[in-house]
Amino acid sequence: MSMNDVVSAERVHIGFFGCRNAGKSSLVNAVTAQELSVVSDTAGTTTDPVKKAMELLPVGPVVIVDTPGFDDAGALGEKRVERTRRVLRDIDVAVLVIDAEAGAREADRALLALMEERRLPYLIAWNKSDLGVPATELPGVQIERQLWVSAKSGQGIDELKRAIGALASVEEAAPPLVADLVKPGELLVLVVPIDAAAPKGRLILPQQQTIRDILDADARALVVKEDAVAQTLAQLPAPPAMVITDSQAFHKVAAAVPGEVPLTSFSILMARHKGFLALAVEGAAKLDALCDGERVLICEGCTHHRQCGDIGTEKLPRLLKKYTGKELCLEFASGKDFPGHLNEYALVLHCGGCMLTEREVRARMEGARAQGVAVTNYGTAIAQMNGILKRALSVFPGLIDAYFA
Repeated sequence: MSMNDVVSAERVHIGFFGCRNAGKSSLVNAVTAQELSVVSDTAGTTTDPVKKAMELLPVGPVVIVDTPGFDDAGALGEKRVERTRRVLRDIDVAVLVIDAEAGAREADRALLALMEERRLPYLIAWNKSDLGVPATELPGVQIERQLWVSAKSGQGIDELKRAIGALASVEEAAPPLVADLVKPGELLVLVVPIDAAAPKGRLILPQQQTIRDILDADARALVVKEDAVAQTLAQLPAPPAMVITDSQAFHKVAAAVPGEVPLTSFSILMARHKGFLALAVEGAAKLDALCDGERVLICEGCTHHRQCGDIGTEKLPRLLKKYTGKELCLEFASGKDFPGHLNEYALVLHCGGCMLTEREVRARMEGARAQGVAVTNYGTAIAQMNGILKRALSVFPGLIDAYFA
């Protein structure tokens, strides 16, 4: 698979962290063999996270992220540090870059604590080791995690790349979207509404990825709009192996698809792919227990242009009001602006997370649950509010047994 075949959210994300002037940007440039980041002797040259999708041997398709110094100061510096904290949620492998001359600082130890708290695979790169300083170790950190390198001379760069590759390879592979649920030659019907909110001239990412996953399984995909479902099924010589619909069309599609035909949604499949479907099913029960005045946070992982009929800001609020009959206080967040403190919310409704890495989506979901806040995603919530969640999960018998026994 070439670099261009892998969307950013599916790539291994490698972040470089550390204090100002530790040589993070120089090390990024040395590892990538590109002038990816601007370097300078002036502390704090990197003021915002710098991302680059590329092919990195021996890892493969990756996203490299260079971050501002974690010891930045002042009001603006605090904002940069907060951005670095957010990057930690999106990273699969972290490299903590420490100036071998200066030694480990308080900010380095704080970063290390965050990495360990989030169970994030990490390496420590003692940069500037070509300057003749004694090789220092961080107590309590496995020696295998510590490497002595020099961005300037190239010392240890190949070893660092191999170590990054080794860490990346032990990350548990995400389950496929649907390939493991079908057999070669089977036909799946995909329902794709084309309305005002649909992107012009293309399909949204979960739909594209599902089609590709079906083809990789040597199965067949038949794509139709929601108005053509009943006619299409009637014309088929045999029922399809599965019908997968956009969540917004759940109600209409469920009425047109016979009960014996498995039915689910792109969003539910994406939730499993990103590793939080069980959490989403568990959180959907909160929809039946919301009270007047409670706050609900509706989150988008990306920052797409809001249009008339937008699911997050228009369709979901209407459906929530109709289903619960309550006057809820709705708030909205998008992109990286996901709040860390969620205690004031009764429920978090999140999109499918197709533009976020699995690690970041799970961090958001598990972070909400750790704070005692119910969390679910659009597709699971919409299925619940249409009374068809059990049916939409029929392709996952384990979840049916766990939540609908």
